[in-house]
Amino acid sequence: MFKLNENYLKLPGSYLFSTIGKKVSAYSAAHPDKKIIRLGIGDVTQPLAPAIIEALHRAVDEMGHAETFHGYAPDLGYDFLRNAIAENDYKARGCDISPDEIFVSDGAKCDSSNIQEIFGLDNKIAVCDPVYPVYVDSNVMAGRTGTYDRNTETWSDVIYMPCTAANGFAPELPKETPDLIYLCFPNNPTGAAVTKEQLQEWVDYANKNGSVIIYDAAYEAYISEADVPHSIYECQGARECAIELRSFSKNAGFTGVRLGFTVIPKELKCGEVALHGLWARRHGTKYNGAPYIVQRAGEAVYSEAGKEQLKEQVAYYMNNASYIYNGLKEAGFTVSGGVNAPYIWLQTPKGMTSWEFFDYLLENVNVVGTPGSGFGPSGEGYFRLTAFGSYENTVEAVDRIKGIRL
Repeated sequence: MFKLNENYLKLPGSYLFSTIGKKVSAYSAAHPDKKIIRLGIGDVTQPLAPAIIEALHRAVDEMGHAETFHGYAPDLGYDFLRNAIAENDYKARGCDISPDEIFVSDGAKCDSSNIQEIFGLDNKIAVCDPVYPVYVDSNVMAGRTGTYDRNTETWSDVIYMPCTAANGFAPELPKETPDLIYLCFPNNPTGAAVTKEQLQEWVDYANKNGSVIIYDAAYEAYISEADVPHSIYECQGARECAIELRSFSKNAGFTGVRLGFTVIPKELKCGEVALHGLWARRHGTKYNGAPYIVQRAGEAVYSEAGKEQLKEQVAYYMNNASYIYNGLKEAGFTVSGGVNAPYIWLQTPKGMTSWEFFDYLLENVNVVGTPGSGFGPSGEGYFRLTAFGSYENTVEAVDRIKGIRL
């Protein structure tokens, strides 16, 4: 008789955004006349930039001719894309990252879930609280998190690092030493950012204690403040302790195209074993590479035309973020985020739980956001809105929320 991976049975409920989708679908079916504005899931709405569309068309045409046809992509990605990434995302910022330390994939979500496979099950993880659910859930599936306490909504073998208003939604160094530390800045869901000095403290801490930092920099394109680092490799010593995850989804609108990459420096080792080689082995065995067409589109992100067009797109979303932030603040809500990230983190009013506020907004003003408790226990009492909608829908949603009387 076959057996299940019983770690899956430990997962509480469905994935956060699946639950939201089911609730919204049920409401829509019961109220087909209502216009629902979705500011919950962080999916982009603006079309791909012209430079990217042109690159896609050129690549498609190439695939129609024998002399320019491409089959399987190289395991780690095409050189033309890895060279562009190394030059623009790292060397241009003074970071010593070479193309062969970059592993191209189909997105940061997959990489953030899969990266734990190269680590032993007896490693203890530390996560920010609130946290992007994939970091925790993927470790639950692997059997690394212990038992779940439904009262506290925490796992026994996970170190939670509260990110609250009291500490500016930035975690403090944990008292218990973790082996793997998940950090995401600018942060999803809170929109908070850390300075280079703050991030250097984490790098120093990890090197001192023999920990590995898994650093999710998916939102670096939205950074507006000069002292906020775009990469952890801007910090001294990060090559010895940090893995960085990047995505094309939010900076270039690739949520439906799918492209990302992971950086593992060759100095990052466990004893004499380089993690770079382990990830290369895993990548080559379990992944067939992002399509040639998509990688050519990724290369266009770094063209001069692509850079200018995507600056405008990022500015569009951040204008939405500013409108949400200022509108809700004027309405009396306690809000944060929206400066270095396209997320607004607001305190739920009148002592409502985050799911109560979700239901209230859906039923009364037909606006969808994300309950903070879905990101962890410290997210209770908070709510996330995204700036990825159209400007017109964003304005309408904020005006609807400003009109509620609780």
